[in-house]
Amino acid sequence: RETPERGTVFAMLCARRRLSTWALEGIGKPNFDASKVFLAPSASVVGDVTIGNGSSVWYNCVLRGDVNEIRIGEETNIQDGTVIHVAKHNAQGTSLPTVIGNQVTVGHMALLHACTLEDLSFVGMGAVVMDGCVMSRGSMLAAGSLLTPGKTIPSGEIWGGRPARYMRDLTEKEKDFLPVSAKKYAELASVHMNNLVKTA
Repeated sequence: RETPERGTVFAMLCARRRLSTWALEGIGKPNFDASKVFLAPSASVVGDVTIGNGSSVWYNCVLRGDVNEIRIGEETNIQDGTVIHVAKHNAQGTSLPTVIGNQVTVGHMALLHACTLEDLSFVGMGAVVMDGCVMSRGSMLAAGSLLTPGKTIPSGEIWGGRPARYMRDLTEKEKDFLPVSAKKYAELASVHMNNLVKTA
């Protein structure tokens, strides 16, 4: 039995992935290169959302850019079941988009709301990052933690708990792992992008 060439399969997958994206009239539509971003078929990306090349949005994620924008940089991974939303503004009138930098790792089932994650930051599985929070470059939030509104994790620190507080400085080995984590997920995303086949 003949099988479609890889390029044909890839084009079909790109078309199917676009079905997971939705424009909002008067607000915007998702903006990304489908040949360079892995968007899992069960993910939903709605409204004003931009995703950089080499990034991945995994199964059952929801990204909703309606009352503000979502911006995701390059080689960032948004792992399975994560929800990302925005806020129009805070009580002082400051706009609250969600902005995620390059080579950021967001673990499974995280919740990000109207926050900023700078390059090489790391959000553990099931963690919550609330309105106005900033995770500085190369910072880490432990799995299951709650970063309450307006908090900033300085560069090179790991915070944890509910509410999250400073735990310790990252070791040099942990710092070195941050770009490795992003690269490994980019490689894994390529495997899914090029080999995912619907069976039923």
